[in-house]
Amino acid sequence: MSDVVLEVKDLHTYFELEEGTLKAVNGVSFAIKKNRTLGIVGESGCGKSVTAQSIMRITPKKTSSVSGQIMLHHDFGAIDIAQLDEDGDQMRDLRGREIAMIFQEPMTAFSPVHTVGNQIMEALFVHGETDKKTARKRAIALLDEVGIPAPERRIDEYPFQLSGGMRQRSMIAMAIILNPRLLIADEPTTALDVTIQAQILRLMKRLQRDNGMAIMFITHDLGVIANMADDVAVMYLGKIVEFGSLHQIFKEPKHPYTKGLLRSIPKFGETDGKHLATIKGTVPVPLNPPDACPFASRCSEFIPGKCDARMPDAVTISPGHTVNCVLYEPTNIQT
Repeated sequence: MSDVVLEVKDLHTYFELEEGTLKAVNGVSFAIKKNRTLGIVGESGCGKSVTAQSIMRITPKKTSSVSGQIMLHHDFGAIDIAQLDEDGDQMRDLRGREIAMIFQEPMTAFSPVHTVGNQIMEALFVHGETDKKTARKRAIALLDEVGIPAPERRIDEYPFQLSGGMRQRSMIAMAIILNPRLLIADEPTTALDVTIQAQILRLMKRLQRDNGMAIMFITHDLGVIANMADDVAVMYLGKIVEFGSLHQIFKEPKHPYTKGLLRSIPKFGETDGKHLATIKGTVPVPLNPPDACPFASRCSEFIPGKCDARMPDAVTISPGHTVNCVLYEPTNIQT
């Protein structure tokens, strides 16, 4: 386990609503290794962001419950984040120093009434820095490192004065200022144009290479996953339905949902004048979901009496490649 930074075991995150229990994350397990990127992919509503929020322990305290294990590994042992008080000193110390997060929309994540520099430096002050000149120097150097032009001036500007690309770069600076061991990136390039998106992805790769960080990269964009990830977890309705290396998922997909996502990618020169392939229906709201395959209602390979009868077991296809689908269970193997 020496190279494992984070290990999630049977994670459940439920929200108690008036309509019933919303099972946003419903039994998720995975591990993230040092200097590697785990891509988590799936449609909106599949539980990707709630998984990240559960690891950071920032889900709404009054309505949510988190169970399972979230093991943060160190050379001296492991800490189960799921057992910590989300408002306690130990959890606050882990945020930023050990685990940091880049949020999906920096304009809503940044405070509009504080300068970008003050918000970046706050992490240093929370974790023990007392000298303002030292903190400011560190923040300017980091803004320069992430590619912000004229960082000595930009540090005193407010988020609304920055472009979308510069806000995202500033958020990355805020996330990595304490050199965290794990960086969680939740759709960090969704609102950016393709040129800025490519720059942000190159920046994250360079920071990972230089600092040895593990990265958990959440997105619905399989093109970004192909560019960033070493391992891929495909999520659907609160569950990981397929897990494998980048090559296994893209070249040897097994789950019908994974195949559907890959078919929907536009291919240059192959889709001219044709409709893109789609997955019928939409992701249902996970309110009191049945104990059956979560993808059964949309699956083109649905088997009555099997897919809708119980939850499929995890089947190992090859080392490191697992799929939760009845099609690959020993009694019903298809190739």
